[in-house]
Amino acid sequence: MTSGDAFEPDQRHAANATSFGSAADVYERGRPSYPAEAVEWLLPEGAQHVVDLGAGTGKLTRLLVERVPRVTAVEPSEKMRETLIRAVPEAQALPGSAERMPVDGESADAIFAAQAWHWVDPERAVPEAARVLKPGGVLALLWNIRDTSTPWAAALDEIIDAASESELESEDPRVGPPFLPVERRDFAWVNPMTHDEVVAMVASRSYVITLPEAEREAQLARVRELLDTHPDTAGRATVDLPYVTRCSRAVLPA
Repeated sequence: MTSGDAFEPDQRHAANATSFGSAADVYERGRPSYPAEAVEWLLPEGAQHVVDLGAGTGKLTRLLVERVPRVTAVEPSEKMRETLIRAVPEAQALPGSAERMPVDGESADAIFAAQAWHWVDPERAVPEAARVLKPGGVLALLWNIRDTSTPWAAALDEIIDAASESELESEDPRVGPPFLPVERRDFAWVNPMTHDEVVAMVASRSYVITLPEAEREAQLARVRELLDTHPDTAGRATVDLPYVTRCSRAVLPA
């Protein structure tokens, strides 16, 4: 048993869910944005107010404030929220969670949860989303999933392989009544990254954040070695990491 296996599954989930505040800087450096086409497919036409739920450091929030007059970013971690406020001052950033949003009832045209819905308790989060949304509003869920079809991305995945709650949830997100059936669509895209940004992306993963320091540093060293030696990445200032953004939208009946 490794040190990372010391938690029972529910304890590990809780520890991972609350880990990001301690790594807000690497999260900001390493996590990718989202393709505009995905955001536009999820965003209802004429939206005036949207909630960015579990907004983190504002990766999605940046795209929303360009498209919607009013954006409320809800983020439970104080350190992540501090980074978000600096990065996206146009949004209103508030403490809260999917299960308890500090937002008036029937006030939002859409609720976005980017890289976040796998952390929620759907039995509480679904009715809370229904409370906040206007009739006909959209619950918009999206995840960036690494595409391992290229050799170097597959080699990276072998190093950082871990049970991925986000990947499982992104295929079939838990929503249900009172929402209409979920619509799904995927968007393939490529994210150019420096070597340091790739390392930061790995370092920002919850299970890596919660590893003992020696194990974490050993894993990041393997990532650096891959980048320095793989034919697709060695000697290159930037490398292309392919992604698929998995999107789901569920409409609250009018």
